[in-house]
Amino acid sequence: MQQDRPVRIAVDIGGTFTDLQILDARHGQIRAWKTPTTPQDPSEGLLLGVREAATRFGFALADVGLLLHGTTIATNAVLERRLARGVLLTTAGFEDVLEITRHVRRDIYGLAPDPFPCLIPRDRRLGVAERLRADGSVETPLALGDLPARLAALQPEAVAVCLLHAYANPMHERALRDAILAAHPGLPVSISSDISPEIREYERSSTTVLNALLVPVVRDYLRRLAARLGQDGFAPRIFLVQSNGGVFSLETAAEQPARLLLSGPSGGALAASRIAQELARPNLVAVDMGGTSYDVSVVQQGRVSLVTQGEVDGLPVRLPMVEMRTIGAGGGSIATVEAGGRLTVGPRSAGARPGPVAYGRGGTEPTVTDANLALGRLDADFFLGGTMTLDMPAAHAALARLGATLGLGEEATAEGIMALTNASLAAAVRLSLFEKGLHPRDFALLSFGGAGGLHATEVAEEMGMTEVIFPRDPGTLSAYGILFSDLVQDLARSRLFTLGADALPGLGALIEELRAEADARLARDGVAAADRALHVAADMRYHGQAFELLVPWGDVTQPDAESLAGLAARFHATHRQRFSYASEAEAVEIVTLRVTATGRLPRPRPAVPQPVDRPSVKGTRRIFAHGGWHQAVVWDREALRPDDILEGPAIIEEAFATHYLARGWTARPGAAGAIIATKDAAA
Repeated sequence: MQQDRPVRIAVDIGGTFTDLQILDARHGQIRAWKTPTTPQDPSEGLLLGVREAATRFGFALADVGLLLHGTTIATNAVLERRLARGVLLTTAGFEDVLEITRHVRRDIYGLAPDPFPCLIPRDRRLGVAERLRADGSVETPLALGDLPARLAALQPEAVAVCLLHAYANPMHERALRDAILAAHPGLPVSISSDISPEIREYERSSTTVLNALLVPVVRDYLRRLAARLGQDGFAPRIFLVQSNGGVFSLETAAEQPARLLLSGPSGGALAASRIAQELARPNLVAVDMGGTSYDVSVVQQGRVSLVTQGEVDGLPVRLPMVEMRTIGAGGGSIATVEAGGRLTVGPRSAGARPGPVAYGRGGTEPTVTDANLALGRLDADFFLGGTMTLDMPAAHAALARLGATLGLGEEATAEGIMALTNASLAAAVRLSLFEKGLHPRDFALLSFGGAGGLHATEVAEEMGMTEVIFPRDPGTLSAYGILFSDLVQDLARSRLFTLGADALPGLGALIEELRAEADARLARDGVAAADRALHVAADMRYHGQAFELLVPWGDVTQPDAESLAGLAARFHATHRQRFSYASEAEAVEIVTLRVTATGRLPRPRPAVPQPVDRPSVKGTRRIFAHGGWHQAVVWDREALRPDDILEGPAIIEEAFATHYLARGWTARPGAAGAIIATKDAAA
């Protein structure tokens, strides 16, 4: 794994900026870098950022041995519907599963609700003559008939195969895949028994279709990325970040791109778990506010929750992923006035091009960043550490135009934008906690992302939270989380077991099968046996329930009555915590068994950051807050000393982020380079 090369780089490509964290094992220092994203080809911005960082921090491109890469390429392709032309092959009679969905209505009072998205139209969904029973036995043998000719006539760019009960027996799906590839060599084919071998036909179909339509998109990106490698000795081993927070090889990513759908944001959740341990604060709400979105994840007892199913733009994805809530609110969110005269902010974003008005790249509509600049919270000459100058007059002019429509002045308009934005951010945090039966007062707010620090204390105050943590290098914290990722392989099999002694032989055989496959995958990735860890979990429910809870089982190999009783107890406790009751007398079922295989990558210990030798106070600046202008002290984050006390209102500046400390808040430097802000009791 290029262990002889001392530099490891983590990259998180966002909608507006590409963030990098660089760890040089020669001196143990971690450095942060940020460069604008290049939406037309994100690999161009990635390589540009690496070159800029190499020049800035004095390492050669040939020194880079490992590149861990988080990307939004898959997510953006789905959101923008830049997907391949696909065909779905399914058991005859089940062609309409994608449109039938689950017979639910998102807007129960809407007279004309928006239809559920369906990525493959009816004329490209073909029925296959075959049928398996729920136990995997064959009821109707597979018969191709004229299917090859019908498929060829549709000229697909990708094919998804999802046959009934294929999770119990993949035989027919594999035979169908082999027949397609024999007739159409090189055509991307995704089969559900490889992508998501679990029960629930609609979710399995949706996941397999998403994967198939993303294969050409992601393969094209990986080809462009590979073409840029090799220049000036830059030839690291590359891993891509999955939605579950682990990384996997380019080869696996090219075959299973659906696992990339939460690639970038998962890095922030990983960083939050690490910071919770470093600061001995097990309960955190991690909020990542960049240029386009606001991602919320909850760290409880030092761990970020994983879910077995998520959703992207209304489309179910039945794959393990970090539990996260995302709303369209970021520094680039556009403020506008609706036809009824109401001010709204987002979810429409100015993105990286043209970006906020203050970027001077052609933007004309005011954004959250423009409002922060006009209110004095941002320094026009110190944006991105002084590498980019903001256009203050242009931001003022855009806010004046918007204010004229509302009958307000520039400052009142900017404050209104901030109030609406903060309310949206607080609502996302509340929902993330309340749906788990948790209260904000029991959590600290961990704020990161390039724009997060400008809103954190006001958002916390709105929710009654009394502590905000500004971590080191918050503008690139997702990349920091990625920097310490490990290889992860997730495997699952759906089999129905009722807990009891009779289930032990079947459970043991299935666990043994999953563990053997997981071990083989890590071996193929070059992970030594001493660096492997396997953990078992189960999707469990009471008999008759239509949903399951994910319950960890640990490093179990052959289950016995004692370990099964412990698993049942954990299920009852999880059910009680989530739903306030447990029915311990009822039968408990295991629906799906899961094995997570982790391959630990080499992890150098980073050096403890030291303050730079310069004054910690940069001066004062006028800021607009609470309806008037005030003088605020401006602090230099990189020069803060352990005994510095920061009292709001104040501004804290660093290279790739700015933080606003509202009135009534006091902050002090803490462990691991963090700043801890607390709400004054009397305020």
